[in-house]
Amino acid sequence: MKQSGFTHEEELMIQRAFEDMLAAYEDRSVGRVKTERIRQAFNFAHKAHYGVRRLSGEPYILHPIAVAKICASEIGLGSTSICSALLHDVVEDTDYTVDDIRNLFGDQIAVIVNGLTKISGGLFGDQVSEQAENFRKLLLTMTEDIRVVLIKIADRLHNMRTLGSQPKNKQYKIAGETQFIYAPLAHRLGLFPIKTELEDLSFKYQHPKDYAEIEAKLEAVREAHMKFFDTFSAPIREKLKSMGYEFEVRARIKTVYSIWSKMQSKQVPFEDVYDILAVRIIFRPNESLSEKDQCWMIYSAITELYHPHPGRIRDWISTPKANGYEALHVTVMSKDGKWVEIQIRTQRMNMLAEQGLAAHWKYKTGDADDSQLEGWLHSIQEALQDPEKDASEFVSLFRNNLFVRELFVFTPTGEVKTMPQGATALDFAYMLHTNLGEHCIGAKVNHELVPLSYQLKGGDQVEILSSTSQHPQHEWINWCVTAKAQSALHAYLRREETRYCKHGEKLFNDAVSMMGEEQNANKILHRMLNHYQITQPHQLYMQIGQGFILLDNMQEIVNAKKGWWKRMFSSDDSDNDMPPAETAEKPIVKPEKGKAQTIVISDENLGKLYHLSDCCRPIPGDEVLGYLAPDGTMQIHKIDCHEAQVLKSSFGKRIYSATWNTHRVQSFIETIEIQGIDKFGVLIQVLQTLTEQFRINLHAIHLTSNDGIFEGQMELYVYDRNELYELFSALRKIPEIKNVKRIENKDN
Repeated sequence: MKQSGFTHEEELMIQRAFEDMLAAYEDRSVGRVKTERIRQAFNFAHKAHYGVRRLSGEPYILHPIAVAKICASEIGLGSTSICSALLHDVVEDTDYTVDDIRNLFGDQIAVIVNGLTKISGGLFGDQVSEQAENFRKLLLTMTEDIRVVLIKIADRLHNMRTLGSQPKNKQYKIAGETQFIYAPLAHRLGLFPIKTELEDLSFKYQHPKDYAEIEAKLEAVREAHMKFFDTFSAPIREKLKSMGYEFEVRARIKTVYSIWSKMQSKQVPFEDVYDILAVRIIFRPNESLSEKDQCWMIYSAITELYHPHPGRIRDWISTPKANGYEALHVTVMSKDGKWVEIQIRTQRMNMLAEQGLAAHWKYKTGDADDSQLEGWLHSIQEALQDPEKDASEFVSLFRNNLFVRELFVFTPTGEVKTMPQGATALDFAYMLHTNLGEHCIGAKVNHELVPLSYQLKGGDQVEILSSTSQHPQHEWINWCVTAKAQSALHAYLRREETRYCKHGEKLFNDAVSMMGEEQNANKILHRMLNHYQITQPHQLYMQIGQGFILLDNMQEIVNAKKGWWKRMFSSDDSDNDMPPAETAEKPIVKPEKGKAQTIVISDENLGKLYHLSDCCRPIPGDEVLGYLAPDGTMQIHKIDCHEAQVLKSSFGKRIYSATWNTHRVQSFIETIEIQGIDKFGVLIQVLQTLTEQFRINLHAIHLTSNDGIFEGQMELYVYDRNELYELFSALRKIPEIKNVKRIENKDN
């Protein structure tokens, strides 16, 4: 940020922005309007930030005004939150303190501003310990006052809307952090429009070429989609009018990111994404009937007009999602053979879908009975009880539990419980109670005995079986997916390891004392480690404590004479009990200070200075970034690789933008999946395309045929992404080939 005075035109622009924000607040306000309090906060913030400019050159005060406007118009927060949004950077960026805020604006605003100050500058610091601490601060403030994280999401949304002024490596870091944490968090809080925009903007800055290409294609077909919408919705409008409803019928066009995600997951071109358009019905319900009954009445009316898909009805009214989302979804067949999803909502349901349950929780309605949200916040508090968890593991675990689909299962008494998709019987046991999870021996699902690792399905009735003699085992970690279960398991296993280590260390020290060689305890320890090929003392102590290593022969181990060949290759001699220093040197990258954080990957430095990561296996042409590892090597990842998402979020200052400058010197093994009609000669056509048209060498091939359909995988040597996708286009021209796609890494 830079500082200078403001021009008269800039002052007018600031005042107009503030008045626009105030008008948005007054338009959406429910109850008493507190404009004087908001003006006071604005004047204070304007004075505190006077003369300060953003990187783009605009007055800094425009940022908190924009954040406050998002809080008012897009989330629906009240005056306390708007004042806090206007003041959210004052303590961080100026000489004013939280006490100054408290004296002028009261305790509530001071607490929120203090919470926002604690998590300023992003969720993640440069050091792992800072990362964990900042992330825990976010979660703690969220459990104490949900408005803190809502304002933080608004802050991030405006930063993403203005990200263009940042350098490329900063764009990667901020966009990656946004996609990794903020978009899932907005989704979990029911802020669907904000979640969608955050995803789209993150994608735009991480994949600018793909974004521009899909955006152009989407714009080209938009008019045709809207014509189809008008034709498709006309009978629905007539039907709803005849039923006497006030309503809106809206077209919902898929976002660029959503289309790209479908293209990636299905490995299909833009032209084969068929569900770009959806229809949303929003109506005002009659007071004489329940909202649920009227939604089903409208469903019935629609299915008289269009045939429904029997497997694609989603009833989020009888059992709302955990973030409060309510709607009835049905997919129907149009008159010209296209499947169209229709979402049926009341005005109240639509408000919750757009602004989120959290925005209306306690602070606006006065209600405290939103058990789904309260239960989720309680689960966060439980996860925070495990303070020793590795930071990256902690962040990934929490994130993975934000953005999962949900399923509903039942207890033996018929109580409905919400679980993430992929949850197991063990997760269910820990969800009910930690003590029950620790003593769980199995479960009955629909009255049938199942193991702890059984993956639950929607509608399952689950009864947990337990025994006081049962205790958690290490392999249980692989049988659970929820944050609560994994946190509880890690905490229990750490306690057990600590107990075994202390017991083993005592046994070891007692044995050393009995040998009468206390002065040589370190040498004895080192020789024991060498003998059992263990690297860390605590691992030795733990195995002793568990009874896996007995100390009866410790005297023999310590006094054993080595042959000449062992002494030559061992560091354990009388003069040197330390392992030899590592002599092999790796080529390291030393970025020049002051240089832009962009690297160029060439044929000369690939494999020497820059190393392609095994987790996502990028090839020339893929959109990539560089990560400067602690050992000085530069790792190259695909931008959307799962590991890269974690690195962008955790170690932003080690992230470099990267470009390719290769000339088809090296080839790379890529695996493709192919599927089609098993017609005589089709394999010959595929091989001719590979070898004659593209001169591509095969590394391996595995194809199977079943009931007239063949499918399998081929490993090919290709030079770059363009060659691979040109090959795909050529293969798709073979009439019998129905699907061909690139196999991404399973962790991606």
